[in-house]
Amino acid sequence: MSDLRIRPARVDELDRVEGLWLEASRWLASRGIDQWQYPPRRWRMEGAVRAGDCHLAFREGQLVGTVTVERQADPEWWADDDPDAALYVHDLVVSREAAGQSVGARLLDWAGRLAAQREKPWLRLEAWKTNGLLHRYYLDRGFELLRIVDLPHRHSGALFQRPTGFTAAPKGDG
Repeated sequence: MSDLRIRPARVDELDRVEGLWLEASRWLASRGIDQWQYPPRRWRMEGAVRAGDCHLAFREGQLVGTVTVERQADPEWWADDDPDAALYVHDLVVSREAAGQSVGARLLDWAGRLAAQREKPWLRLEAWKTNGLLHRYYLDRGFELLRIVDLPHRHSGALFQRPTGFTAAPKGDG
């Protein structure tokens, strides 16, 4: 199994990002999971691509996944958790062809290294409240479930984080 190559998505690749999301949405529906059963929020995807936050993963030249890693914390989830202490994972998607090949885990590890490089002690994400299999996936990858926030206008709300390994240097006495 060759290494992944991860790089920022380009604006001309927005259709590919959306295609991965739609593929995941259809797969989730086929399993009776209500996650992402709405039209893609292309405007959000485009914003993430333009900001340099959306990344694509390739193996042997084939697109196998995407992940968005942002500096901004959603205040509905993270206002009480030192929002500046983390990077935030969104829209992690692995192509069905690459499912079961640890692509998702490797994207999470890459995002954790990115957070540590940016001197953030936490990698955080919010997951669909009703997707217990997804919760187990994140727990099995070292994330801790902090809490489930139930907001009537949001389907996500299961809040997870794991340490990145970054620790701030102790401050000197001056």
